[in-house]
Amino acid sequence: MQRERKPLPFGYQFAAGAFAGVTEICVFYPLDVVKTRMQLDTGKSQGLFQTFRTIIAQEGAARLYKGLVPPLLLEAPKRAVKFAANDFWGKTYMSMSDTKTMTQTLSVITGCSAGASESFVVVPFELVKIKLQDKATVFKGPLEVVKHIIRTDGVLGLYKGMESTFWRHVWWNGGFFGSIFQIRALLPKAETPQAQLMNNFISGSVGGCVGTMVNTPFDVVKSRIQGYNPVPGVVPKYRWTYPSLYIIFKEEGAAALYKGFVPKVLRLAPGGGVLLLVVEATLGFFRKTLGPPYI
Repeated sequence: MQRERKPLPFGYQFAAGAFAGVTEICVFYPLDVVKTRMQLDTGKSQGLFQTFRTIIAQEGAARLYKGLVPPLLLEAPKRAVKFAANDFWGKTYMSMSDTKTMTQTLSVITGCSAGASESFVVVPFELVKIKLQDKATVFKGPLEVVKHIIRTDGVLGLYKGMESTFWRHVWWNGGFFGSIFQIRALLPKAETPQAQLMNNFISGSVGGCVGTMVNTPFDVVKSRIQGYNPVPGVVPKYRWTYPSLYIIFKEEGAAALYKGFVPKVLRLAPGGGVLLLVVEATLGFFRKTLGPPYI
């Protein structure tokens, strides 16, 4: 009878998620800057390469890493919360369903719950990042943004866009974790560590692609809400997620709901693969280091 492997302690899962998140963002961050620029443009957006060229020509290559500090500070807790919450909710839902086996439905529900948990952590960091990535920004660094927001809107101002961030993360995580469950089931069984790493990369990449297709409209709305600069006496056009989806659709067409999709999917599809690969590799390293009963 095969011995059941003991789950790793939370601290090791936290470290693996944090390390994976920092690795992913350092590689793919310029695509996030381009994505945000395209989403904030309410007119006819430039394409991916044209946006890259415009930023470099007008603002310099370093602009592609403008606003990197907030997501770097965020990535460790964000990714750690993502995978730890997914593990927690998965066990909780399996216990509630009186089953020891994860199903496709439970995987989607678990992912959505993990995304909801994650969203409460990321809002202030996302808000600061959007303010710095905006072409019209007058802020030199994240601390300047934070001070300005607190001075003008109070501490709760750091949670502007909470509702839209909630929906963005619910739908992305549901698509991501639900997809990787199904893809892993379809892939041939890995007979070697190298094959297992490849399976993780493939399933993570597909999951990242599906999650991006599902949540991009919500990401567009979030960028519009957080990127808006208040004008005294003027009611913001974008305030709540679903009404904002309708406004964008009505005024700019369905395609506008997928502004920034190409750089977003180019980041999050392979990024999801890199993320899952690094997480599993790091967890494997921890298991080998700790030895039985974690192996």
